[in-house]
Amino acid sequence: MLTLLTALVVLSSCGEKKNSGAKAPTRVKTQLVSPAFSDDAQTYVGIVEEREATAVSFTGMGVVKRVLVNEGQSVGKGQLIAEMDDTQARNLLSGAEAQMTQANDALERYKMLHDAGSLAEVQWVEIQSKVAQAKSQLEVAKKNLADCRLTAPVSGIVGKKLIGAGETALPSQAVVTILDISSVKVKVAVPEAEISGISASTPSTISVEAAQAVVNGGRIEKGVQADALTHTYDVRINVQNNGRKLLPGMVASVRFIADGSQSLAGKVLPVTTVQKGADGQMFVWTVSADNTAHRTKVTIGETLGNHVAITDGLNVGQRVVTEGYQKLSEGTKVVY
Repeated sequence: MLTLLTALVVLSSCGEKKNSGAKAPTRVKTQLVSPAFSDDAQTYVGIVEEREATAVSFTGMGVVKRVLVNEGQSVGKGQLIAEMDDTQARNLLSGAEAQMTQANDALERYKMLHDAGSLAEVQWVEIQSKVAQAKSQLEVAKKNLADCRLTAPVSGIVGKKLIGAGETALPSQAVVTILDISSVKVKVAVPEAEISGISASTPSTISVEAAQAVVNGGRIEKGVQADALTHTYDVRINVQNNGRKLLPGMVASVRFIADGSQSLAGKVLPVTTVQKGADGQMFVWTVSADNTAHRTKVTIGETLGNHVAITDGLNVGQRVVTEGYQKLSEGTKVVY
């Protein structure tokens, strides 16, 4: 019995040693490879905004029967978004159809009298007016029934769902918002002392950590009215959103490159991230999608301040270790 207990203790201690030997991921600091860098660039914090937002609502009041889309879902123009209880609308349509049938029947009977000259002209005009009125009411009833179905007026992404099934929708009360993010805008607050240095064509580089993306900014829209408290102007940079990676609300780091400043072309990294191997080859530590570190050979170009241009070996937006690389080996799991 004593021998069995001793064996169990030994096995238990061995299991604990094995578990305790599992190596935790190495903590490092990283940054994304960025394009063109300038020594005279101004850096600001920005917020990604949708290109355009459309509030979609019913034209009448009623109880929502069902909502067929969810937040974040892609929708196409004309796609059914929601339906309202249409019981009353169908009843009104049935009544309008009955009136239309009655009016047409009366028109046929009175037409024979009119053609025979037995009907006064004023009565004939009155009958025609009733037919026109019934037709108008029928068209209104058809539209009211059609309006119980809410369809997307544009294509895009559902931003917010504001009303659910069972709730009462009011006229022009938004049920959902549809966002156009095929391209986006990055909004930046620029101090009044610096706004004059930014034009519609000022080059910019935008880094969005949440999307692991670094992109070049496009045309710039400058606000003309300053915030009364902060004395800043809103500047919006148009950005192509290939793959729809940039989502409204994401925080962005924006660099405006001043005209005439000295700059580095291509891809740029801090000098300290580049190391020289025993074979004389320059390399950096990159982080792959599965959060493992890999030694990646690079070719460097010019340096400017504490940054260096990478002419070969990396892509813009690739993640590179900037601190903690001394503890890494090929395939090491990392957290950042």
